[in-house]
Amino acid sequence: MKWVTKENANVDRIACPWLIKRFIDPDAEFLFVPMDQVLDVAHREGAHSYDAPGAEYTHRDGKCSFDVLVEDFELGQDPGLVRLARVVHAADVAADIDSAPEGRGLSAIAHGFGLLHGLDDHRKIDLETPMYDALYAWCQSQVE
Repeated sequence: MKWVTKENANVDRIACPWLIKRFIDPDAEFLFVPMDQVLDVAHREGAHSYDAPGAEYTHRDGKCSFDVLVEDFELGQDPGLVRLARVVHAADVAADIDSAPEGRGLSAIAHGFGLLHGLDDHRKIDLETPMYDALYAWCQSQVE
């Protein structure tokens, strides 16, 4: 399945592809487009939209897109994933940056990848995936 979001991805728009590939759709293909084209491209491509205004999976009720995916795909039974969602939320939602102690660190790392790799969103996914794998493993170890 194709998944589409706005280009120049940062925390939520990189964490979501990790979540989608690992827990929802291992064959997912990601499209990054200008913000004003997300919904049109999603419709044309028959894709799921995420983390963009009006998207199928986006911020709602104080939750970031990662939180929404965890909820909508009923992944909340995994305590490590729930803990990771708190970290991603803290890193993504500026007003909640201190809601998880790791939030500021993840935010800094994600912004650093953005500075190094600019608009190459697929490269950022490739490079950040091992970090999310490690962060998830750490989150699991903290709840066991």
